Amino acid sequence: MQVVRIGLDLAKYIFEVHGVDNHGKVVVRKRLRRDAVSRFFANLPACLVGMEASNGAHYWARVLTELGHQVRLISPQFVTPYVKSNKNDRNDAEAICEAVGRPSMRFVPRKSTDQLAVQAVHRIRRRLVADRVRLVNQIRGLLSEHGIVIARDIAQLRRGLAIIAGNDNDGLSEMVRPLMRELQTELAELDRRIAIYDRRIREIFRASEQCQRLGKIEGIGPVTATALIAAVGDRTSFKNGRQFAAWLGLVPKQRSSGGRARLFGISKRGDRYLRTLMIHGARAALSRASGKQDPRSLWLGKMRQRRHPNIAAVALANKNARIVWAMLSGDTAYEPGLSVKPT
Repeated sequence: MQVVRIGLDLAKYIFEVHGVDNHGKVVVRKRLRRDAVSRFFANLPACLVGMEASNGAHYWARVLTELGHQVRLISPQFVTPYVKSNKNDRNDAEAICEAVGRPSMRFVPRKSTDQLAVQAVHRIRRRLVADRVRLVNQIRGLLSEHGIVIARDIAQLRRGLAIIAGNDNDGLSEMVRPLMRELQTELAELDRRIAIYDRRIREIFRASEQCQRLGKIEGIGPVTATALIAAVGDRTSFKNGRQFAAWLGLVPKQRSSGGRARLFGISKRGDRYLRTLMIHGARAALSRASGKQDPRSLWLGKMRQRRHPNIAAVALANKNARIVWAMLSGDTAYEPGLSVKPT
C-alpha cells in the first residue's frame, strides 16, 4: 500500500514515523535514528509529511522538501487534541499524522536559511537586552539598600554609576564601591554588544528591499521590519490581513456562546517578540501623530480621544500588521492615503 500521509515526531536522536494510506489505514510505524531519517524518506514516494513546529523543524522541512515531499508544520497546541492515549513519541507521531490531514488545520509558515539567520541575530540581541534589564534592576536595588536612588532612565543610571565610581564621600562602604565599578564595566560591555547587533540589523535592513518598503510605515523601523521578514516565511499561509494580525495575537480574544458575543483583550497568541515590537512601534507613532493633518494622523487623534492610549496603540499595531500583509502579498509599496478608510 502506498503511503500518502506521514506524521514525523522530531527529537534529538530517535524519530518516530507514522504513515497511512488513502483510506487512513496504518501502513508504516517505524522508529528511526537521526542519521537514517533522510535515507528513509529518500526511498519513499512523494507524500504529505506533518511535523510539529519545534526545534529543528525548519531544517527537516527543508531536507524533506528537497527530497520531493510536501511538508507542513503544525503548532504543538493543535496536535495535542489528537493524542488518543498516554503521551509518548509513538502516539505523538500518530496524532501529527491525523492533524496534518485535517482540511481546516492551520500551519506554521516555513522559514528559509536566510530567515533563520536573521532570526538568530534578533534572538541573541533580545537575550542581551534582557540581560541588561536584569543587570540595571539589580544595580538599582543594591544602591537603594544604601540610600542611593537613581531615576529609571538608563542614561541616568550610567551617569550615576560614573559619579559613584569616582566619589568616596557618598556613604558607600569600601566593599560595595568596587562591586559597583565591576557592574559598571559589565553594563558597558552589554551596551557595546547590543550596539554591535543593532548595526548588524541596520545592515540587514539596508540590504533588503522588502525591509526598506516596510520601514516606510509609521511605527515600523529597522528592528521590526527585519523581524517581520524573518518570521513570515510563506506569505500564502495567510488568506488575508486579519489572519496575519490574528497570528501575531493582535485581535480580541473571544468567549462567545448561545449567540452572545463576548470579546476581551487581545489574544496574545503567536510570537510575543514580534507583537511587542509592533505595539511599541505603534506607541511611538502615536506620540508623533499629534498636530498632523494627514488622514492617518487624524484617525489616530480621534482614536486617542475615544479610547485609552494602550487600546489605540494596539489598534494601530493591528492596522500596521494588515498593511504589512497587503504589501508583502501584493509586492507593493506603502501608500499612506490608502491605509485609512474615509469617514
